[in-house]
Amino acid sequence: MWICKLKIKHDCIIGTRCEKFQVTDTGVSFNNYREKRVTYSPQINTLQGEKENIKKFLNDIKKDKRIRNLEIEGNSFFLVEVRKEKIPSTFKTEKLIFVKPIFVDKQGYEFWEIASWNRENLNEFINNVRKEIKDIEILRMQKTKLTDIYFPRLMPNLTDNQKRAIELAFENNYYNFPKGAKMEKLAKIMKVSTPTFCEHLKKAEKKLMPNVINSMK
Repeated sequence: MWICKLKIKHDCIIGTRCEKFQVTDTGVSFNNYREKRVTYSPQINTLQGEKENIKKFLNDIKKDKRIRNLEIEGNSFFLVEVRKEKIPSTFKTEKLIFVKPIFVDKQGYEFWEIASWNRENLNEFINNVRKEIKDIEILRMQKTKLTDIYFPRLMPNLTDNQKRAIELAFENNYYNFPKGAKMEKLAKIMKVSTPTFCEHLKKAEKKLMPNVINSMK
């Protein structure tokens, strides 16, 4: 198997809002289809960031005329993106496999990890995207073992506070050695007491740890 990691930025209904409202997004794109030169892109997304920023993002996307069938539940939402112009997912074919969800950072960059049994299938996708979108960078292209392909698992059922606590810990390098931030600083960012933050973080870690252990087997 061949695996490729890409960094892409374009006129994206998700990426532009991640940059505008300073949130990140993890999304799964389903099979796209085209009818009468229009691309329909069904997808599920989950936002990470400050609650107020997420609220602004969701309120703003409701006004976008390029989406259909919007359903929102907490920080997650489903929609069908409808575009006359071609977008990266327009060029995804049955020859490509998403090995991780698409991640969008606070600068609006999308990070794709796709795989195929033939490198030419990946090259064809990249070349087709480049005809429409110039801001695309290959971060990695390599042959890999089948066992290295990551199949997404369902995220444990974390509460909003638990999700926010674990996000802040990673964003502020809490797990680095030496630590990039102390518990007190993270609690202050989250606007809760240190014991409360510690409780949220420990409960999140307890739910996530079984997946980490199982992935090492």
